[in-house]
Amino acid sequence: MKRLLPYLMIAAGASLWGIIAVFVKELADYGFAAMEIVAIRVIYAALFLLTIGLLKYRKQMKLKQALDIRLFIGTGILSVVFFNYCYFTTISQMNISIAVILLYTSPAFVTVLSLIFLKEKLNINKILAVLGTIIGCILIAGVSAGDSNITLLGILTGLGSGLGYALYTIFGKFALKKYQPFTITLYTFIVAALFLLPITQLWQKLDLLMNTNVLLYSIGLGFIPTVLAYFIYTWGLEKIEGSKAAVIATVEPVVATLLGVMLYGERLGLIQIAGAFLIFCSVIIVNITFRKKGVKRVEQKIS
Repeated sequence: MKRLLPYLMIAAGASLWGIIAVFVKELADYGFAAMEIVAIRVIYAALFLLTIGLLKYRKQMKLKQALDIRLFIGTGILSVVFFNYCYFTTISQMNISIAVILLYTSPAFVTVLSLIFLKEKLNINKILAVLGTIIGCILIAGVSAGDSNITLLGILTGLGSGLGYALYTIFGKFALKKYQPFTITLYTFIVAALFLLPITQLWQKLDLLMNTNVLLYSIGLGFIPTVLAYFIYTWGLEKIEGSKAAVIATVEPVVATLLGVMLYGERLGLIQIAGAFLIFCSVIIVNITFRKKGVKRVEQKIS
């Protein structure tokens, strides 16, 4: 059981990411726009992380240089804010199932961006993964032209969420050269919160934010699929290879898809399922590299 526990924790963390749409849809029903929901998520997450940091990780709360804040502008604004805005917009435009499938185009974006910025080499697996992702997206978008649940804006923001998700990996790799994962996560959400608070002016909706249901959904959004999911995933990540964790984490779109089917009555057509299957396979393929003496997974997911 002890050997299985890290794998179960990875799956549990990814599953918690998969239920994020519940909180997003509920807050949207109360009249919050996508960017306001992003602000709610990062503000509550920042508060939770600050509390945890003060109690347990004080040494990791210090920045080595003031200029390092620019690293967290990358992870916080260019990635987390952009990714969440696109993802939440996609959820409001289309089925949860399609939204999370498009989100999982991120490994293809990581492959391309790593080639450009990190000078990582391409191999046959990565090329196949990118091609599989592209074909999968074409199948999902192309056959849905007459589907009222599919919109051009939704497709574009869905791909944008994949790009934003990928950017966290790129900026995160640079930040990891100097800081621990907790430090990166803490300042990512602090920067994102400070950036969004004046833009969204959430204080103008203070009465609504104090509504009992809204408060519970807001706290839940900031804690359950954000802070709690991060800590569970990270605990498991410390015990097993990051590449294995990345493959196990593909349970996230499965959970999100089942959630859409069971709670919201969503359905996918056969060709859309084929497109989703190609994207899921691409996520797994990009984490596999073949060697003469077997198979070894080498990519690591930064979440």
